[in-house]
Amino acid sequence: MLKLTYTESSFYIERLAQSPEQLVARRAMLAMRVGQKIAIEPSSAAFLLPIGLGAMSMLEEAIRDKGNDAIALCEADEEYAEVSLGGTWITTDIQVASGVFVTVLSDRVEFLLLKLWQEAQAGSSIAKEADR
Repeated sequence: MLKLTYTESSFYIERLAQSPEQLVARRAMLAMRVGQKIAIEPSSAAFLLPIGLGAMSMLEEAIRDKGNDAIALCEADEEYAEVSLGGTWITTDIQVASGVFVTVLSDRVEFLLLKLWQEAQAGSSIAKEADR
């Protein structure tokens, strides 16, 4: 399972061994225990990846091979591809764009998405340091 955590200024991706049902159940139980509202609904999420990353062609191939409706990849512009995912959105306030999004894809697609995102983050960190 992939877990995307969206905050006001960025997001973070991690790959977890637990099922979405387990994560949702734990989040709901935590919200109940602390008296906090929680919203859980089917939804979609998207993020951008630089087209020039080495394993992008491997991701495209893996998506084609698996034929999974929970993921789509399309060109956003000359530099970026948009990754769109179907899954479950978990938040404390449905009107706010921060929360957790979970989805289940094939192991290969999840691995490639995580590695590509990490590579993109490393590239942007290097660019920021070079600007200093």
